[in-house]
Amino acid sequence: MSIKTFIKSRLRDRIKQNNVLVVYDSDKRYHDLCLELSSEEIHVIDASESSIESRETAIQSLMELGKQNSKIKGMLIYIPAKAPMEDEEKQRDPFSLYMVCGRVFPDPEIDSDEYLNLCLAAKPDQSTEIRRIFKANANPSFALIDALGAGTGWPNLQTLLGVESARNIILALLAPSPIQEKNLKEQESWLTEAKELLTGTIGLNLVTRSKSWSKVREELWRFILFSEFAYDLQSVLPDSLKDVPHAKSEAMPTIRDLCETLRNDLRTHSLYIERAEEIESELELPIRCKGIKDLGTLDTFPFKERYFLEQAMDAFKNEDTDTIRKILSHREKSVWRGKGESQAQWAVIRATLSLIEVCDDHESQLSDYQSSQEKLIEYYIGSLREVDRLHRELEQAVGDYLEFQGTMREIIELARRKYYKLTNKVQDLFIRHIEKSGWPPVGRMMNADLFDVVIAPLLQESGRRVAFFQIDALRYELGVALEKEISEVGQTELRAAFAQLPSITKVGMASLLPDAGKKLVLKRNDKGELFPMLGEFPVTDVKQRMDVLRKRYGQRFQEMHLTEFMRSRKSIPNTVELLVIRSERLDNKLEGDTESSLNYIHELFKHIRVAINKLEKIGFNDVVIATDHGFVLNAGAEAGSVATKPQGEWINLHERSLLGKGAADSANFVLPAEQVGIRGDFEYLAGPRGLVSYRTGMDYFHGGISLQEIIVPVITVRYKDKKPGHLKPTVNLSYKNGAKRITTRLPVMELLLEYYDLFEQEASFEILLEAHDKTGNVVGEAKAGGPVNPATGTITLKPGERVQIAMKMNPEFEGEFTVKALNPTTLSTYSKLDLETNYMV
Repeated sequence: MSIKTFIKSRLRDRIKQNNVLVVYDSDKRYHDLCLELSSEEIHVIDASESSIESRETAIQSLMELGKQNSKIKGMLIYIPAKAPMEDEEKQRDPFSLYMVCGRVFPDPEIDSDEYLNLCLAAKPDQSTEIRRIFKANANPSFALIDALGAGTGWPNLQTLLGVESARNIILALLAPSPIQEKNLKEQESWLTEAKELLTGTIGLNLVTRSKSWSKVREELWRFILFSEFAYDLQSVLPDSLKDVPHAKSEAMPTIRDLCETLRNDLRTHSLYIERAEEIESELELPIRCKGIKDLGTLDTFPFKERYFLEQAMDAFKNEDTDTIRKILSHREKSVWRGKGESQAQWAVIRATLSLIEVCDDHESQLSDYQSSQEKLIEYYIGSLREVDRLHRELEQAVGDYLEFQGTMREIIELARRKYYKLTNKVQDLFIRHIEKSGWPPVGRMMNADLFDVVIAPLLQESGRRVAFFQIDALRYELGVALEKEISEVGQTELRAAFAQLPSITKVGMASLLPDAGKKLVLKRNDKGELFPMLGEFPVTDVKQRMDVLRKRYGQRFQEMHLTEFMRSRKSIPNTVELLVIRSERLDNKLEGDTESSLNYIHELFKHIRVAINKLEKIGFNDVVIATDHGFVLNAGAEAGSVATKPQGEWINLHERSLLGKGAADSANFVLPAEQVGIRGDFEYLAGPRGLVSYRTGMDYFHGGISLQEIIVPVITVRYKDKKPGHLKPTVNLSYKNGAKRITTRLPVMELLLEYYDLFEQEASFEILLEAHDKTGNVVGEAKAGGPVNPATGTITLKPGERVQIAMKMNPEFEGEFTVKALNPTTLSTYSKLDLETNYMV
């Protein structure tokens, strides 16, 4: 391979990884090869001639690159000058913006970007001659470098392996193709040449006396990986490792290039992980390197993940978010993303940082929205609800892999404290506004009016069929996520509504009935218990509520549970124009085990999405999705975060609301029932002012007054006309280059979405990844975080995009299973992969 071709390949890889690349070249060495990279997909801007014109062209290219349907995949800016290093220089440089957007070449932080090291990496077999040339001339031409070694070679190795350069021969010895491996095993004529090549290029004197390729490979892997590790180490090797063979510094450009290639090439990615783990264990590196403070920056061995993790946690303690972002950016490219455990721990770090930053941002903005109830509500609906979403996603990430909680407990608690500090400050403002202005606000839709305002008008149109989803505990931020996921189905609209107080299920679900805004009253039975009435009719349980609708709509009405609708093959009669579909599982699960149940959210969303698709096929026109109340997550709350009930005679509802009579105090509000929209036998509503309950240990609660509990979503869907269908997409699903057994409960699958429609190559595409046992039960799912949407569990890809997804297997399952890439709307299978468990005990 010529030096020019080698450098062009490196530049293409940088553009592919970062989209934007700025080449600073004061020696004007790379000008021609940069221009040769220009294509339909890569815009090359040459700043050699006109700085003004090149700046305009660069801005236009960057804007085009940011468009969703752009054909441009990357841009390169060539600047015949030295790269700015100091802040003042960067401020004067009109192209420094693009350094921030992407990458710079040569990168001052990467030794292998130096021209000498590029030449050594491209031609490792000519390292002595290359160094001699550079000693005489610091800027030798490409032609001079390419002329080196024209008459040398290793005929047996070149013939057996089908490659020419020393670099590619070494790569083939480390990770051969099936044909190359067969040839190496069947012949021994290559061994003498291999010994000479390895000694001359990287300084490895083979110790093994075996003539087998497997023994040579084993020694070669150990030498190359340990050499990179030793070179990257920012201190001397421990005494116990000094005698382990490793390369001298002269060979490091070649060593670095080989390691980077093995890590980044998807064909050798899994093999690298396997060999690095074996060598780390064999050399006992975690034990022998214990106490070393600076292990360097490279990803040679997996135990360095712990080092980077400790760096990130130290940065959290020092509130150094820039360092955390830099570490996270570096980990995104790490080979160890191929391990599910690594993905899990960095998901916690990423979720923690996101929550801390958004809490800081919103705390600084809160003063702009605190003057009135109206402003505070708009603030929550518009952006403050993102704080709840990110807090939920953190708790999901923590619950996904509990082993990391011990090591990360301090930063997790830091993020939780930030969240509780902000939300309690908001809660204090909200309760004060409620005490002053009452509930609900004037001019906004109450849940109790939803049926009459939204559903009844649709049913007045003859033949119009409406599906009404009643989903328990679908708080507002979840409604935002759900609306995004179903927007492809038709014309969707998300509105905020206000829950009926007290925000408990039997009151909230009763408020979704016809005439609830006028007739819903709360009565006290002989036992002193609360039961809601719709006029003269009790509506405490599901049967009573459904009877109200059945009496009004007769054969036009039918109801069933969401799970029943999903599984049922019975047809819905054409006479049915109002179909109520119910689900209480989210509320039930979160009340039972909050930490492990948050991931049920995306299963719920999957069922809703599939149900909506099914409803369209059987002739329904509209969908309305509503809920009874929201909820508060209280995971990790400090000991003692519990409220003491005020003095008086009260009925305790869900440990967050009291109905009866008594006096307010510093910890509790007491409001006239009519002031908060409650009609019936009760004179007052009381509750804790803070986001706490009347019982300790409640990680999840509702029933009280807070933005999270009583601002709820209403989603409407009107089906749109279908466009002609597209070709079925091709989804390539693989695991560890063809391995058939998983040895961890967090195996990492690789997904590649191939080009499936010539005219839709820029369209995004959504995939659901699940593991099913022989009977079709779900025994594993994509772990939330990163490419996996925490609310929906789906992965969004563009054609040609390849991602690695960690699967979270059911800890109780062992045996054969099938990983399926599914259409999340229809659950049809795009691709599947048969595997089995082989866990090490």
